[in-house]
Amino acid sequence: MPRRPAGVFCRAAALLLVLLAVGCEQEAKAPESGGPVAAPAQIPQGSGFDFYVLALSWSPSYCEAEGENANRQQCNTGRPYAFVVHGLWPQFERGFPADCPAGERDVAADTMRSLYDLMPSAGLIRHQWRKHGSCSGLSQSDYFRVLRSAREKVMVPEEFRHLDDYRTLAPGEAEQSFLKANPGLAADGIAVTCDRRYLREVRICMTTDLRFRDCPEVDRRACRAGKVVMPPMRGG
Repeated sequence: MPRRPAGVFCRAAALLLVLLAVGCEQEAKAPESGGPVAAPAQIPQGSGFDFYVLALSWSPSYCEAEGENANRQQCNTGRPYAFVVHGLWPQFERGFPADCPAGERDVAADTMRSLYDLMPSAGLIRHQWRKHGSCSGLSQSDYFRVLRSAREKVMVPEEFRHLDDYRTLAPGEAEQSFLKANPGLAADGIAVTCDRRYLREVRICMTTDLRFRDCPEVDRRACRAGKVVMPPMRGG
């Protein structure tokens, strides 16, 4: 049998190496045109509603407006609370469900302790679960897990993370700051609310998997006042 020149084998080996390199390069680039390398953490999916509203309350406004009626756990501990989570509210396109039957009516003490960094009041946590969380179609643990994830999706603008003195501003100024800090959030997916003369809340609409979305009905309930006040943070 005639022997093949060594050059033939060298060229074949080189061609094989080139093909292997191309295949590896294409495999490495696959995530850009296909799915992610690893599946992202799954958001528990609720049922029986259309979307969520994440309500962030300016704690100093609540404490000053309510005075002696304010929750002591939130207002008299000396901790400098700024924007805190008022709640995560299941919504219909028009209206919202409330106080739904649920197997778990109370919230365990250890669950409440795990939430105090977001919601600084045991009474608030209990109320939000009974009125809103019970209508999410989720277990209590999954509901509060989604609530924390929703809060982590929203960037509070730097200017509102610490306030040492009273600030007067138009509600639209606060809205614009949140829009700038949160790419993908649209003007008709957020509502700034006020009560008396205080800025009270920023409400942000999200899909059930926590993407920003429009919500015309919520947006229509935004504050139309010319100017509102943000009291300074307490303590700290």
